[in-house]
Amino acid sequence: MLTILKHIVISADELEFTAIRAQGSGGQNVNKVSSAIHLRFDIKASSLPDFYKERLLEFKDKRITADGIIVIKAQTFRTQQKNREDALERLKTLILDATTIQKNRRPTKPTRSSQRKRMDSKTKRGNTKAMRGKVM
Repeated sequence: MLTILKHIVISADELEFTAIRAQGSGGQNVNKVSSAIHLRFDIKASSLPDFYKERLLEFKDKRITADGIIVIKAQTFRTQQKNREDALERLKTLILDATTIQKNRRPTKPTRSSQRKRMDSKTKRGNTKAMRGKVM
């Protein structure tokens, strides 16, 4: 069971875990033990509210397939249990990131004073460079 917020919970039967062998270096441990975890979560068949489903399906992320399935591969840790916890945490952050609403940016202009200071500093710098010319 994964708790996203107080009132939003994903049950364990909606999450599909598969233990696989991890990639990369690690020697005998990596070659013999299936400690990496593949987490699969079907957005469309889940018990999430409709708002969350819509936002997740629209969200641009390489971990979300065209069919609406989130696939997370966790292989950072040496134990299966820690990788499982890591995958769940990453799923939770993905869901929260997809559902946060960005605040609209209100365009601003630089103040007259700051514009004047900028132009004065450019003029001063130009004069300094002009003084570096050859002496006749």
